[in-house]
Amino acid sequence: MKKYFQFEELGTNYRTEFIAGLTTFLAMAYILFTNPNILSTTGMDKEALYTVTALAAVIGTLVMGLVAKYPVALAPGMGLNAFFAFTVVQQYGIEWQTALAGVLVSGLVLTILTLTGIREMVINAIPDNLKYAVGAGIGLFIAFLGFINAGIIVNDDSTLVALGDVTKPETLLAIFGVVVTVILVVKGFKAGVFYGMVITAIAGMIFGLIQVPTSLSGIISMPKGIESTFGVAITHLPDIFSVKMLLVILTFMFVDFFDTAGTLMAVASQAGLLKDGKLPRAGRALASDSSGTVFGAILGTSSTTSYVESSAGVAAGGRSGFTAVVTAGFFLLALFFSPLLNIVTVQVTAPALIMVGIMMAAQLKSIEWDRMEIAVPAFMTVIMMPLTYSIATGIAIGFLFYPVTMIIKRKIKEIHPIMWFLSVAFLLYFIFLS
Repeated sequence: MKKYFQFEELGTNYRTEFIAGLTTFLAMAYILFTNPNILSTTGMDKEALYTVTALAAVIGTLVMGLVAKYPVALAPGMGLNAFFAFTVVQQYGIEWQTALAGVLVSGLVLTILTLTGIREMVINAIPDNLKYAVGAGIGLFIAFLGFINAGIIVNDDSTLVALGDVTKPETLLAIFGVVVTVILVVKGFKAGVFYGMVITAIAGMIFGLIQVPTSLSGIISMPKGIESTFGVAITHLPDIFSVKMLLVILTFMFVDFFDTAGTLMAVASQAGLLKDGKLPRAGRALASDSSGTVFGAILGTSSTTSYVESSAGVAAGGRSGFTAVVTAGFFLLALFFSPLLNIVTVQVTAPALIMVGIMMAAQLKSIEWDRMEIAVPAFMTVIMMPLTYSIATGIAIGFLFYPVTMIIKRKIKEIHPIMWFLSVAFLLYFIFLS
């Protein structure tokens, strides 16, 4: 085992890798509750989604650890689950079963693109500034969802949105959670988001806003069956042939494309695993991620992707794939704690959404705002995601502005052919959608 994971070469050991794996799990355990809460708004079974979320994390993380040998954990991605629920299903009116089929197709295509080397070529064709803008925009969108779930932001017929009633007990609980989570994260706690949820849930029980478990069965139970979601993506593949679904699949692919690439490079760099600025076994790592999406879709969840929270485990000393194996083990153990979903309400998960949004918005600093030909499409990408309540629309608008501003700046030669293709595709999407 030590030889397979190259413990000696990487300067690590079982104890360090175990602690790192546990740290990574705690840093991203919030997904066990936030993913079911988000996807269940489509009509999917929340308890089944808990099981599916854990299983998708187990499978994806194990493949990454055993095949690619990186200390990177995978789970259903934040942002992609929001796009699935609030844009694809609620805004576009596509059934969640068909949306799962779209996720499956995106995973299969990504796997093919990865094995043929095309994936890396496309990644290199998209300007870095637009990649940063997409990540930051998704962060704002996720934070916006958190504020809505908390009751801090509400609908207003006069101003579209307004400050909610912050004296309501449920809203006060969410605000308390935001404050606690901010304190923990700013203080440097690696699992600050998860601990914030735990403290908020306890506070909710103390003040009678959340029901207290009265028995052990309210905490631990056998995993809920996934009959309602398993294999649905396969049986609904014939339903994906439409212009809307084409955009949906492209968006799933696009976000997974760059989210994964950015996360892998960041974590590998932090762990000192890059060689000459390049990622060793990059093909294996990308294939592990896309195969995780395939397995996750078959089980019944939105796209599975690499988690930047893996950096918490690296900070704790994780260097090999064994860290990922340990993390997968804890997700497997978590299968037996689904009753906690009754405790982790939307007010408890709202602070997690807001904090994750803040973390993702950090990518704004990398955008070249002093170049207007870049600033305009980047800003449009970022701002239009929350304003249109659609990740796909934000990407589409930003990518339409990019060639326009570059042409005005007389930099047409810098526009990659793939960007022309994407711009035309998004233009056709708006024409057909109207």
